[in-house]
Amino acid sequence: MADAVLPGQSVTVRVPATSANLGPGFDTMGLALTLHDTVTVETLDSDELVFDLRGEGVEELPRDASHLVVRCVDAALDRAGYCRRGLKVSAENVIPHGRGLGSSASAIVSGVLAGNALLPPEARLDDDGVLQLASELEGHPDNIAPALTGALSVSWQAGDSYRSARIVPAASIVPVVAIPQVELSTETARAMLPSSVSHQSAAANSGRAALLVHALTADPSLLVEGTEDFLHQSYRAEAMGASAELMNALREHGHAAVISGAGPTVLVLADGPEDADDVQQSIERFAALSENSANWRVLRLAVDTEGAKVEMHRR
Repeated sequence: MADAVLPGQSVTVRVPATSANLGPGFDTMGLALTLHDTVTVETLDSDELVFDLRGEGVEELPRDASHLVVRCVDAALDRAGYCRRGLKVSAENVIPHGRGLGSSASAIVSGVLAGNALLPPEARLDDDGVLQLASELEGHPDNIAPALTGALSVSWQAGDSYRSARIVPAASIVPVVAIPQVELSTETARAMLPSSVSHQSAAANSGRAALLVHALTADPSLLVEGTEDFLHQSYRAEAMGASAELMNALREHGHAAVISGAGPTVLVLADGPEDADDVQQSIERFAALSENSANWRVLRLAVDTEGAKVEMHRR
């Protein structure tokens, strides 16, 4: 029979939003952003589950053991051979749901890190173990890795193992996001992709992905060319017409705009504050003139270089 973790423990986890793909880095690249969800998990001396949920998407979230944070706490405990009694989960959700900003990855990372912190020190997963488990739960590491480590991540799978390299972008990079009111599920967006692409498209995308790493770290003047995608954005455009229209309009005006993750948020990688100002003004002009309005919420962010933070409180 599994050992139960001690009651009376409290752990708070703060996790950044993430933007995956970044254009050509399909299913491999992700960038951490300064937009954070905060979750506190307390172990109870009873079998009840208590929820205090505030912020984005809370009306639709379950308040039982199927809640994603609870499931991931349980997965971390189970991986180490432990179980729990009751929990209180308090969450302040800031990352929009269903917008391509890594809300599910944030919940998974929060749950895995919280569950891991509740374990006795000798039973805890190391950093690689946390990456493996969280990526297994998400199905891929492109959002998980930057949520854990911050900055830019390039991730891949080697056999049954998930791997990731952390890269610090140039200090001048200013992410600007335009978030529409509508949601789009990752499953819907992924279902629109073709089963194969030409060698020409694959080669072009490979070159742009390599260029993007150089542009993000050494020469931001190449960001527009480095963010050109040949694999997924055009196929998904029909499901997010306003987002595709905004992205294309921004690119035509010389801005490095992409669809964030599976969409429908548009991410622009600006080079410095003046370029970010120009991006915001361009989005405002587009919104005023477009017949396909999405009531954009525009946020000027920064690259989160720290990643997830864990604070443990023991009574």
